[in-house]
Amino acid sequence: MFWLNRKRSGSMKVTMSGLIVMTLILSACGNNNAESSSNAGTAPTAESTEAPAAPKTLTDAMGHKVTIPANPQRVLGSYLEDSLVTLGVTPVAQWSVTNGVQDYLATELKDVPTISYDLPLEAVTSFAPDLIIIPSESSVQNGIYDQLNKIAPTYVIGDELNQDWRKSLLKMGEILNKTPEAEKAIKDYDVKAAAAKEQLAGAIGQESAAILWLVQKNFYIVDETRSSGAVLYTDLGVTLPNLVTEIPVGTRATWNPISLEKLSELTADHIFLVNSDKTEGSEILDSAIWKGIPAVKAGNVHEMSSTSSWLYSGANAGSKIIDDVLKSLVK
Repeated sequence: MFWLNRKRSGSMKVTMSGLIVMTLILSACGNNNAESSSNAGTAPTAESTEAPAAPKTLTDAMGHKVTIPANPQRVLGSYLEDSLVTLGVTPVAQWSVTNGVQDYLATELKDVPTISYDLPLEAVTSFAPDLIIIPSESSVQNGIYDQLNKIAPTYVIGDELNQDWRKSLLKMGEILNKTPEAEKAIKDYDVKAAAAKEQLAGAIGQESAAILWLVQKNFYIVDETRSSGAVLYTDLGVTLPNLVTEIPVGTRATWNPISLEKLSELTADHIFLVNSDKTEGSEILDSAIWKGIPAVKAGNVHEMSSTSSWLYSGANAGSKIIDDVLKSLVK
């Protein structure tokens, strides 16, 4: 949930493919040696010339030169689980907060234990990772990086890349020797988004939609930069609502606090309501101001669970958001 980069701080076991490839290479090399006399004039095959995976050194967002294991088996990438799952990697532990985990990945991470979002060192050590990947520089300040790096090689993706899930996924692919998988996932997502955009254009034309998050009796409205906002407005081309366009671009947050009174000025044709406040917030949704909003009066409120992917970023999250949008708006 951009771990509260939404101005409240805004996105995996390695498959055996590497080992299989290495086995095939060694097997091919053995066969070539045994048959060298009869095949001396034969050109070498791709399998016989391809070098096995080896450790590599990459420079992370903080300037650390990090030696990445050839085939990391116990990856800890807290809050990078969407990318890890997309690449076919199951982490040794999954990100969590007091209120839960990233429920939209529940199937893929069903048997993965949790670790607190702030990565307590004792807990990290207990999972014995052989590679740690960190989303943001701010997560490893005040000596925390050095402490983590003593446990396992630690690579920081950095905010510049992490704010764009495609760039972050490509970097993860580079780190984990899965660049083709990352490129394919992005291509597949973009094809799906383009098809959905065409459907939406035919279904709602230039109608606008607002994304609201109700939590602890407070409303927040999303902009177009990240999470469900990036999917709805950038990938799918849905028109931004007036209350977002009225906020100066330089002062917008990923999630912008907005009063109930200000919401009365909302002219959006549709509202996607991410309702995290089923009990305390219910009285707000019964208020005259809420019921007077045009989209509410028209019955165009599409409610999404707080456990849905609407607060997250990534190929998996975005794909699920696209499904929700089409189900809500294309009749």
